[in-house]
Amino acid sequence: MIKINIKGTQNPTIIKFEFPDFIAENQNFEFKNIDEAKNSPLAQQLFYLPFVKTVYISGNFIAVERFSIVEWEDVQDAVAEQIEDYVNKGGKIVIVDENAPKKQPITVYGETTPNPATLKFVVNKLITKTAAEFKNIDETSLSPLAKDLFGFPYVKEIFMDENYISVTKYDLYDWNEITLELRTFIKGYIENGGTILDENYVFENPKTDKQQLKNFDSLDTTSQQIINILEEYVKPAVQADGGNILFDSYDETEKRVKVVLQGACNGCPSSTFTLKSGIENMLKDMLNDKDIVVEAING
Repeated sequence: MIKINIKGTQNPTIIKFEFPDFIAENQNFEFKNIDEAKNSPLAQQLFYLPFVKTVYISGNFIAVERFSIVEWEDVQDAVAEQIEDYVNKGGKIVIVDENAPKKQPITVYGETTPNPATLKFVVNKLITKTAAEFKNIDETSLSPLAKDLFGFPYVKEIFMDENYISVTKYDLYDWNEITLELRTFIKGYIENGGTILDENYVFENPKTDKQQLKNFDSLDTTSQQIINILEEYVKPAVQADGGNILFDSYDETEKRVKVVLQGACNGCPSSTFTLKSGIENMLKDMLNDKDIVVEAING
């Protein structure tokens, strides 16, 4: 007999009903009404409840968003009981379309970073040619994957580049409790051909645009040298740690170099040491200028 575990989220209108095993066959579903839920008999049944607004199915859980006509504490036990009764009688949660395009199997694994709040999910294929950072869901119009990831209550920030996605969590959560769910979601999303990043991102992101060759030629010689040093000697190292570094500006009068730290590097406890003892000293030596100061600005 399957037993459902009820779990709240940071959104008071959404609650999760967790199963002991995975139920979505590496796919993710969102249903806004009963008509959209044709391939999920269970979701259709839930929509007969007058307070059900949205049904999400992913990994090992079903999440339900309610209308404000009820409070979850008044109905959650009854909903859990209804789900348990349905599945224990052999009811189908999701009907898989046999004619749907076949998935392309990939591997995804979690890798720690110097920032304890950030985990790097590495994919065995190229997922984007453009580095992209998202601080909140409002910034994700060009990345459906990032938008969906912000649907998890523990996701604080997202950075993606080449073959990895760095996820920064809120301190309230423990990686041991959420890593498997995130890895499974990312794996299923990519395998099923979900859009990761619209190529228009580079044209709508001024930070990324600074790095493009069309702007490079208009910079002063020292700025060009700094960018070349960062690209060749610094960026590979920070990318290996699930982050990124971008040149922002160089003030010739103050000898001040401003850089943007992204992903795992942003907010990392060791980032100050890296800037001062690593990048700053490297620029002083390679540019032969002992007065250079490196400053990080918010990504």
